Amino acid sequence: MSSITPTTSPKPIDESTPSAKASSHSTGESASLLVDFIQRHPRLMILTGAGVSTDSGIPDYRDRNGDWKRKPPVDHRDFMRCERTRQRYWGRALIGWPVIRNSQPNPAHFHLAELGKRGHVELLVTQNVDRLHQRAGSEKVIDLHGRADEIQCMNCAFRADRQAIHDLNFDLNPAFRHYRAETAPDGDADLEVDFSDFRVADCPDCAGILKPDVVFFGDNVPKTRVVQSLDALRHSNALLVIGSSLMVYSGFRFCRYAKEWNKPLASLNLGRTRADDLIDLKLNAHIGDTLAAVLRQL
Repeated sequence: MSSITPTTSPKPIDESTPSAKASSHSTGESASLLVDFIQRHPRLMILTGAGVSTDSGIPDYRDRNGDWKRKPPVDHRDFMRCERTRQRYWGRALIGWPVIRNSQPNPAHFHLAELGKRGHVELLVTQNVDRLHQRAGSEKVIDLHGRADEIQCMNCAFRADRQAIHDLNFDLNPAFRHYRAETAPDGDADLEVDFSDFRVADCPDCAGILKPDVVFFGDNVPKTRVVQSLDALRHSNALLVIGSSLMVYSGFRFCRYAKEWNKPLASLNLGRTRADDLIDLKLNAHIGDTLAAVLRQL
């Protein structure tokens, strides 16, 4: 594949059109519609977003209209060039990271793993960085945006378990053990204090910048992950999006390709998505309950 850039521009969402207005479905109705979709298109590429993990206690960034609930996440460029940004990020992460570390797969994760065991999943591509799909038993998974449980040096080949760096940052900043704050998405927290004296752990091998192995806002998804996902989409009968507003282009691109390649597209999500004018089957229903009913009917 010589290029992964679509040849057409995305259509703007017209909120006056019926497709952009999500009507609620009962669990039974949603399940019946999704069962029919799966039976007609038995090999799916599934794309999941933050809505799959909210029942595990991990907050999401956007509301049901697809708008930000809070300030956008840390920007990759700011993180790399500004020490104060890194101080703030790691200081808040001392509170936020344990939420991801301690989270457990919820029924939706287990239902998707079961769908895979029944042979309906060509590939599960997740925008989440919590690794809950793997812990629930899904085997064919691509972590599109990386994984929050591993740390990488941006200058050398050093890698480490996230908890080890978390503990080191606590040792360097014992005063932060006393802070409490509301947790935010992706291991962040709404902590607003003076971070100017926060000591950030550097790479033990080269003193380089340490960063979670996560695609930060403003960074690019590694091309190999995109190509592997697109190859799976080519070999799938359809694309099923679950729990994503698709406002980030890294996920929305797969909807554009699905349309370009004449792949049917379904969405199971509470609220509006960026791809509402592309979706063939839009289900506005609770994810876990709907998937449970789907497995009973298949």
